[in-house]
Amino acid sequence: MWAEVLVRPRRTFANGITPGDQAPALTFAVAVAAAFTLGWIASDPAAMPVVVPSSRVLSEAVVVVVVVALAAPVGLHLTAAVATVSVVLASLEVDGGVGFRDRGGVSETVQAVAYASSPMALAGPAIPELRVVCGAYAALLLFVGFRAVHGLGPLRTAAAALPPAALGYGVGYRAVAAARTLLGA
Repeated sequence: MWAEVLVRPRRTFANGITPGDQAPALTFAVAVAAAFTLGWIASDPAAMPVVVPSSRVLSEAVVVVVVVALAAPVGLHLTAAVATVSVVLASLEVDGGVGFRDRGGVSETVQAVAYASSPMALAGPAIPELRVVCGAYAALLLFVGFRAVHGLGPLRTAAAALPPAALGYGVGYRAVAAARTLLGA
């Protein structure tokens, strides 16, 4: 599924998202976060916190477990909550009264956020250019996913995708920090 999201995103989002089925997406997001973390540990072990002073390897293992068991699920659902609010606001219509466009549900939003994170599995190494490119591609995938799942127009989709992409891929996966490093800010 991971490679298919990267090379055939429209097909994946159209066929791979099932209403009410968040478990595979959560597993996918956890795997992406684990790959990111392992890549970061391998390329920049000094960036990892020292949890067990007597063993660097044990400290790194604790970091991976915390990411897999806590940070990835919480991060996915926090990002999906922001995405849900963004989608609802982007679907608001004022045409002879206040209403909302027809759109996909929360479960589909969670799945789109998770699967769009695919490029972040490659962004672990402490290479700012790589993180920025992966973050930008993840944001583009989220746009494609929201368009397929929620059926909003391009401007509404961009308005819905920008906040969760900035939070999840920009802050959570450190693409914004990498961009700041590149810009010298």
